Amino acid sequence: MIALPDSIDATQALLQSQGYVADRSLATVLFLALRMKRPLLLEGEAGTGKTEIAKVLSAALGRKLIRLQCYEGLDLASAVYEWNYAGQMMAIRLAEAGGVTGDRERLEADIFSEKYLVKRPLLQALEPQEGGAPILLIDELDRTDEAFEAFLLEVLADAQVTIPELGTIKAAEPPIVILTSNRTREIHDALKRRCLYHWVGYPDAARELAILKARAPGAPAKLAKQVVSFVQAIRKEELFKAPGVAETLDWASALVELDAVALDPALVSDTLGALLKYQDDIQAMQGSKVKELLDQVKAEARG
Repeated sequence: MIALPDSIDATQALLQSQGYVADRSLATVLFLALRMKRPLLLEGEAGTGKTEIAKVLSAALGRKLIRLQCYEGLDLASAVYEWNYAGQMMAIRLAEAGGVTGDRERLEADIFSEKYLVKRPLLQALEPQEGGAPILLIDELDRTDEAFEAFLLEVLADAQVTIPELGTIKAAEPPIVILTSNRTREIHDALKRRCLYHWVGYPDAARELAILKARAPGAPAKLAKQVVSFVQAIRKEELFKAPGVAETLDWASALVELDAVALDPALVSDTLGALLKYQDDIQAMQGSKVKELLDQVKAEARG
């Protein structure tokens, strides 16, 4: 079992070993979450690397990653458990055929045993895992409703769930819990109080360049600098959705595939679909606007 990092610097180095370039504030709150065994709630714009933290932790620590992808209408059957109703009905039919239906309590205990329990991500995360407690990623929590948030309070506070037919199931070792939110709605205070919190914002130019070098090492140095400068500039424009780090990496990879060594207006216009995801934003950046931003990028490079 790989030991948890024993300092903020070690936490930062652990993330760096998997190509994740974290600033010190993020490394600090992650170190505290691991040390204090508290869930960590990460909020921020889509594409800023929130989900990636859980993946990196899983790879770096050699722990199993259990992911619960949230969506509107998510319920207990999909998130925690459900019963294998077909198997239960088969057991009842077999009991009837064997003439043992008189022992009702024994039959009920059998069909509501773990043998017929279908375990979903939250319940799986409470089970012992080879290599230590798993990483539980509850992704895009803001897509669910408040009722599901209320259920999560027991899981986050006590690392347990209650199944009426079986009782309370508690983890021998609490999982490492990472929750993410794109803040399409506010998460309730009751849930936030059970977590440590960090806002994952867009990186500055130096850190974004370091991320690009770590994740897209094939990009020429000049191209990488221009890509980062252009993305930093375009985020200051009035856009429906500014590009995140994920889009920066996608765009750089696309440019490498085209054997680009530097940006020019035609190349940028042709590849904006890798960087911007809304037609209105692409339309706003076409033509003279692209040239204006590129001229700004090149002037800053000369300066």
